[in-house]
Amino acid sequence: MASLRACFTVILMILISSSLSQAHPGNFFDWGEGGGSTGEYFGLFPEFYQYACPQVNDIVMSVLEKAIAEEARLAASLLRLHFHDCFVQGCDASILLDDSEDIASEKNSNPNKNSVRGFEVIDEIKAKLEEACPQTVSCADILALVARGSTVLSGGPSWELPLGRRDSKTASLTVSNRDIPPPNATLENLITLFKQQGLDEVDLVALSGGHTIGVARCVTFRQRLYNQNGNDQPDETLERSFYYGLTSICPKSGGDNNISPLDFTSPAKFDNTYFKLILWGKGLLNSDEVLLTGNGFNTMDLVRSYAEDEELFFNQFAKSMVKMGNISPLIGYNGDVRKDCRRVN
Repeated sequence: MASLRACFTVILMILISSSLSQAHPGNFFDWGEGGGSTGEYFGLFPEFYQYACPQVNDIVMSVLEKAIAEEARLAASLLRLHFHDCFVQGCDASILLDDSEDIASEKNSNPNKNSVRGFEVIDEIKAKLEEACPQTVSCADILALVARGSTVLSGGPSWELPLGRRDSKTASLTVSNRDIPPPNATLENLITLFKQQGLDEVDLVALSGGHTIGVARCVTFRQRLYNQNGNDQPDETLERSFYYGLTSICPKSGGDNNISPLDFTSPAKFDNTYFKLILWGKGLLNSDEVLLTGNGFNTMDLVRSYAEDEELFFNQFAKSMVKMGNISPLIGYNGDVRKDCRRVN
């Protein structure tokens, strides 16, 4: 009887392995660190928690639905957390670590300080998952699931999400300051920062479309209003009425934390209006506007295409989110699964 049970177990493991290998062909048991950011990591697959925590997405969505219903802006904040995490030493939840004796938190970097938010939602999701499936679901995967869920709950696309990331035991304040694209970036700078993560111009424009939801602080677009080229003049690409409206929100000095919607026509709805606004001279950030006005690249054509075809944008956004989510994940025995997303075990 014992031998029959053993035999059955072996057969079951073979079937599971075969099924997952077919879904993600290649070296399924390559438990390396990822090997760069080219987009193929055979340790990540959508069914990763199928047996260990099958209710993971239901738990994530139940918390998200409540949080976003209470504050629609959180959807954009949570989507941005995943982006800012992946651009710093890969998608490893390093952005969630608080300051400690051994950690200089990325939350204090220039792109993140007084800006990134939504940590309490992550904490609540993690607590519920620890109750249901102790030390099983990583904080890095929670960020990826939350980014997808926030997009869907805002009216945007869904996508099949590879899972199995593990959590870092380190953070990098230095890399956070260096590698997260700034709001005043030139097109050349944006392309360079995306390229070093294995992302191309198509990914750059599609992922920038995440600015269809959320807000930005005055300090991130003040330069465009008052001193775009160091000559005390506004950015000439700004549509006039839009410019005057922004100056009422964002004074020349003070009011750094005053906010303006990135897409003022539908700030809580995930759609393609962001690209239409860029065409009309009403993109809020310099990093938005240069997608159209930057020279020598095909980003202008992509902006026009996504403005004309929302389905095209949605499809590419989903593909680019999967690609971004594959940046240098920790898999297998690398990293850890934190019990508390704010600190290492």
